[in-house]
Amino acid sequence: MAHEIVHWELMGPDGDALAGFYEGLFGWTSEGAPGFDGYNLVAAELAGIGGAVGKGSEQMPAYLTIYVQVDDVEAHLSKAEAAGAKTVLPKTVVPGMVTFGLFADPAGNVVGVVEAEMPPAE
Repeated sequence: MAHEIVHWELMGPDGDALAGFYEGLFGWTSEGAPGFDGYNLVAAELAGIGGAVGKGSEQMPAYLTIYVQVDDVEAHLSKAEAAGAKTVLPKTVVPGMVTFGLFADPAGNVVGVVEAEMPPAE
């Protein structure tokens, strides 16, 4: 399986203002994701690969990351740790949407891994 980049995120303290910045700069119109305040989806047709501009968390208020598709999030987080990375967010399942995790590579870059198969809705 090729491990392709399938998603990206540009996050900051004010997700909606940041989305407006990128809309003005690159014309990336976005749509809010239901149930995720300040998380604005940008279609692949606008940015080459679909992604999101939104509000960061307390732990990571501002960041840029990519998400790479893998067959098993836990296995790839373990593989990344064995190679010198640190897990930032363990395997997380959002029912009906996505299974993902985050690691910081040896240089501190945060990278996401995401499974292609959508988990069942609750």
